[in-house]
Amino acid sequence: MSKIYDYSVFSTKGEEVSLSKFKGKVLLIVNTATGCGFTPQYEQLESMYEKYHEKGLEIIDIPCNQFGAQAPGSDDEIHEFCSLHFNTTYEQFKKSDVNGANELKLYTFLKGQKGFEGFDAGHKLTPILEDMLGKADPDYAKKPDIKWNFTKFVVNRDGDVVKRFEPTADMAKVEEFVVSLL
Repeated sequence: MSKIYDYSVFSTKGEEVSLSKFKGKVLLIVNTATGCGFTPQYEQLESMYEKYHEKGLEIIDIPCNQFGAQAPGSDDEIHEFCSLHFNTTYEQFKKSDVNGANELKLYTFLKGQKGFEGFDAGHKLTPILEDMLGKADPDYAKKPDIKWNFTKFVVNRDGDVVKRFEPTADMAKVEEFVVSLL
């Protein structure tokens, strides 16, 4: 059976980075975008990183331009935007696909471990996402695909994918869950 450590991501320079580099850490893997309604989550991600990195948290930030073309820049432009606007200090990886024929194998694995369980009912963007996705594919909710930017997967220190949070999840709940694993 595969473990998260069997997969790799790519640095912004195109170098392969094995996730085994992060063995023993709690991982928060997130597909990000610089021009999205959820982009302010960069600030909360950085806050979590600053508070918990020394305790074993690593954030795996994989920009993705598959949702509304909301990550249009180059890897360098995306990094500059995040550094300038959100003071991000965690490592960002190469912009990549998370769905479809060219998706990272990592995302094939993640989606196989934790499928879509729905958006948070109380979030103001939930009705918009449900309407848009439902028009594009009436069966979207039955598929494990990533639905939008800022979907998060949490991996425990043993390398097990233990939770998936949709972009509509309250970031305080994401933080609380991550802290419970540290």
